[in-house]
Amino acid sequence: MKKYNFTILVVGALLCTLTAAEQAPKTSFKFDFGPGKAAPGYQQVLPTATYSAAKGYGFDSETTVMGRDRGGKDALKSDFVTSDKPFYFSVDLPEGNYNVTVTLGDLKGPSSTSLRAESRRLLLQNTETAPSKFLTQTFTINLKDRQISPTATVQLKPRELTKLDWDHKLTLEFNGSRTCLNALEITPAPASTVTVFLAGNSTVVNQEDEPWASWGQMIPRFFKPGVAVANHAESGLSLGSFLGSKRLEKVLSVMKPGDYLFVEFGHNDQKEKGPNDGAYNSYTERLRLFVQETKKKGGIPVVVTATSRRSFGAAGKIENSLGDYPAAARKVAQEEGVALIDLNAMTTQLYEAIGPEESKKAFVHYPANTYPGQTQDLADNTHFNPYGAFEIAKCVVEGIKANKLGLAKFLRNDLPAFDPGKPDALANWQWPDSPRSTVVKPDGN
Repeated sequence: MKKYNFTILVVGALLCTLTAAEQAPKTSFKFDFGPGKAAPGYQQVLPTATYSAAKGYGFDSETTVMGRDRGGKDALKSDFVTSDKPFYFSVDLPEGNYNVTVTLGDLKGPSSTSLRAESRRLLLQNTETAPSKFLTQTFTINLKDRQISPTATVQLKPRELTKLDWDHKLTLEFNGSRTCLNALEITPAPASTVTVFLAGNSTVVNQEDEPWASWGQMIPRFFKPGVAVANHAESGLSLGSFLGSKRLEKVLSVMKPGDYLFVEFGHNDQKEKGPNDGAYNSYTERLRLFVQETKKKGGIPVVVTATSRRSFGAAGKIENSLGDYPAAARKVAQEEGVALIDLNAMTTQLYEAIGPEESKKAFVHYPANTYPGQTQDLADNTHFNPYGAFEIAKCVVEGIKANKLGLAKFLRNDLPAFDPGKPDALANWQWPDSPRSTVVKPDGN
C-alpha cells in the first residue's frame, strides 16, 4: 500500500510539472521571414501571418507586408518581407528585459529602415544596406506590466489603457522607405542587464502620437545591448501623483542593485498649490524620498532638472518659467550626494542657440491640417517634436558622461560629443512618422 501511494505521488508530481511547463509563457523565439525555405531552427513567418492572441505573434495594427524570395544558399537571408509603408510585428511576452536581434537586407536591392519599439521608442535610425549587404543588430528592450503584487497594481490613466507600452506584447515598428526584414530573434536578457528606470512627466514619457515626442523615448537609441530603458513617466504627473498612482512602488518592486532611476519633475509640481506644496516643501521632500528609496534597493538615483520651456524674453534669452524648482532639484542632488543632470540649464542653452523663431521647429508648432485629424494650429512651447526630443536626449547623454556614471560604458560608439550650444542642423534631421489615427494632445506636462 505504501508503494502504491508513493507511485501516485510521483505520477502526480510529474503531471503538475508538465502542467506548469505548459502554462509557462514562451520567452524565446527565432523567426525567419519570407516565402522561401526556413533556416534550420527558425520558425517561418509568411506575409499572411496576421497577429492573433491564439497564435501569439504576427503582423499587427492592420499593417501588411509582401514577401520576396531571392534564392541562394543562405536560407535566413535569401528571403524577406517588405513594405513601402510602416508595419508592425508583435509577439506575446511577459514583463522583463529581452535581447532582440534583427537582420535586415536584400541580396538584390537596397534597404532603408528605422526601428522603434512599443510606443515609438527609437532603436535604429534611417539605416541603409546596399544590395547583397546585411545588418544584424541587437537591442535590449524592457517590457512592463501593471502588476506590483497579487493585491496591488499601477493606477493607469484612461489614455494609458490602450498604449503599446502597457499591453502584453512586444511590438516593433519597422519604418523607412524600404524595410527588408529577414529574421528576428528574441531571448530573455541576462541577469546582469542594467535597467534604467525613468520617472517623469510628458517631457519624458513615451509619447504615442505624432508630432509629440520626448527625450525618454529617444534615449534607447544611444545604448548598446546590456542596458534596457524602462520608461515609467506619464503626462500630467508630479512627484506626488507618480507616488499616488503607485509608479514608484512598481519601479522599486522590479529594481535590482546596480539599476538606475532618473527623476525629472517640476512642470506639474509647480501647479500644485496646497499648504505644504512648493519647491522647498513637498517637492524637496518627495524628491529626497525617491533618492533614498532607490538607494535602499541598491539602485543609483540620478536627479534631472526639468526641461526649460520655450519662454524667450525681449532680449532673445530664455526666461525662467519654473521658479525655484530647478534650484531645489540641484540642492537635493548636492545634499544627497547623487548625480545631477542639469537639463534645465542645457535646454536653455540649446533653445537660445537655435534662436527665438527657429526654436519653434524643435517644439510642437504646426499650422492646422499638418497632420490628419489636426483641425487647429498647434503652438506648444513645452512639448517637443521628434527633432527637439532627440537633441535633448543628446543632452542627457552628455550628462551621463559628465557624471562619469558606470552607465557610460554602455553608450554606443557612434556618439560624437554634443554641445547644446551647437545643435544639429534641422535640415539634416529625418524622422518618418509613425502611423496613428488622430492627433492627441498630451495630458498636461
